[in-house]
Amino acid sequence: MNTTMPRTDVQFAGQIPELYERLLVLMLFAPYAEDLAARAAALAPSRVLETAAGTGAVTRAMALALPAHVDIVATDLNQAMLDRAATTPIGRTVTWRQANALQLPFDDASFDIVVCQFGAMFFPDKPAAFAEARRVLRPGGALLFNIWDRIEENAFANTITDALGHLFPDDPPLFMKRTPHGYFDRGAISRDLASAGFDAMPRFETVTRRSRASSAQEVALAYCQGTPLRNEIESRAGASLDEATSICAQAIAARFGSDYPDGKIQAHVIEIRR
Repeated sequence: MNTTMPRTDVQFAGQIPELYERLLVLMLFAPYAEDLAARAAALAPSRVLETAAGTGAVTRAMALALPAHVDIVATDLNQAMLDRAATTPIGRTVTWRQANALQLPFDDASFDIVVCQFGAMFFPDKPAAFAEARRVLRPGGALLFNIWDRIEENAFANTITDALGHLFPDDPPLFMKRTPHGYFDRGAISRDLASAGFDAMPRFETVTRRSRASSAQEVALAYCQGTPLRNEIESRAGASLDEATSICAQAIAARFGSDYPDGKIQAHVIEIRR
């Protein structure tokens, strides 16, 4: 169990859901959502559970990729994220439900697949969350999820973290390195899955994409104010949230240009059968 994750790392509230959906989905999550939805469709499920659905990037991708008869249930710990997700037209019925991935309110063996995009890193007890996913899977069902690779393989996140480290040298905000990019070791993930009761070997695939934005300021705004990194910045003295965002925008511009910055992103996709 990870006992070092601050409570603020999982707080997606206030202005975060809107900025997350408006900026980060296209910048980071949409390419991987399409990839995960295609993998889900290839498994030909009849009932799908999504955990850590956020503002619905994967939910919308699955709504397009899966046949109309497939039942989609999308859950997240943060009701504010689901509320934002539900405002985007999706073209079919989706059940939105607030739920903790460590205590899923569903019967045993009730889903064909469990899908989770960039959520496993936030689970404070990863084997417990994987065990819950296994519990609600039907025999032969699959857990399908992705996680970010190390921060050094993700250019914008690394640049933002470095810039904030220089701005707050005595207490650098390390949310991005600690949590979104802190759970990438294949051995650790495999051990957690085994501890959760999965007997099969997980399949890993590394997927590299490009992250693009209209401006360096947009990148900085997305990371500094559209993620829980915002909570860390606001808790520190010496620079305001807007000042920190401006410093990060300058760092992005210096490395990638002020207009239409383009940086590498990299993630691992994991599939394991029950």
